[in-house]
Amino acid sequence: MTRSRPAVPMILAFLTFMASAAGADDAPKDNITAVRDENGRYYTADDVPTFKIAEDGTVDWLTYSGFRRYHSECHVCHGPEGEGSSYAPALKTSAINMDYYDFVDVVTNGRKKVNAAENSVMPAFGENVNVMCYLDDIYVYLKARGADALPRGRPAKKEAKSDAIKEAETACLGHE
Repeated sequence: MTRSRPAVPMILAFLTFMASAAGADDAPKDNITAVRDENGRYYTADDVPTFKIAEDGTVDWLTYSGFRRYHSECHVCHGPEGEGSSYAPALKTSAINMDYYDFVDVVTNGRKKVNAAENSVMPAFGENVNVMCYLDDIYVYLKARGADALPRGRPAKKEAKSDAIKEAETACLGHE
């Protein structure tokens, strides 16, 4: 019995170490900071699209385009600047709190929540090229709004649209 006692603190220390190491993986990931630029598209360390705003207020092209696309397709229900409305929730925090791939899934396939407390329907936009060809743009715009990095209103300064973004847009829209 005396032999097992010294092992107990070591076992507890080991289990504590393992639990703290496992908790480190569960720590929130940085869903904001751009660590990589690929032809005018910015990505986090996890390769999730994000925004880039220079100190002088110049926004990346996708954020600017996202402002335009959001206001042409999404603001009717979700309110200006992603602030929400009486009809649909604010989206600016969704781009921060929701996993990118879940965001893409909801926009593409829609979502229906009906229960005693709520009745909300997000229509599917998977066949709407005005949304799908610019989904990352809308996402990074909402992320910039949700992070309070971008004020309300049309961004005053923007980066130029890269050739790679022009080519992807042309291909997505089916133009030659």
